[in-house]
Amino acid sequence: MITPAGTECRYYYADYYRGRNTQECRLIDQNPRAERWTPDLCKNCLVPGILRANACPNLVLEGRVERRLLGLSRRVAVSAVCSKHVVEVAVPQIGCGHCHEERPGAVVFEVEDIRS
Repeated sequence: MITPAGTECRYYYADYYRGRNTQECRLIDQNPRAERWTPDLCKNCLVPGILRANACPNLVLEGRVERRLLGLSRRVAVSAVCSKHVVEVAVPQIGCGHCHEERPGAVVFEVEDIRS
């Protein structure tokens, strides 16, 4: 679904059908320790960029709202884990590195020179 910032995100949900006015981030709603989400947080959220860059089905994201700069500004902080190899992913846009090695066809074969 398209976020208020204009990017596609599978965790954003909005319902305006027949007078309803519901907006939520289901990624942040999954975290019971997270602060309350507001639509203005979508503007600087990293999640849509991560989802565009990495389509690995084993990547599990966890989002939370954190306060910065003396508690005056808020932003979405994202952490990632590979559920298959159970490792923390430092750069979610790239992935854990192990899942890519296991993909069939990911290895580029060297071709011998046929002129010999």
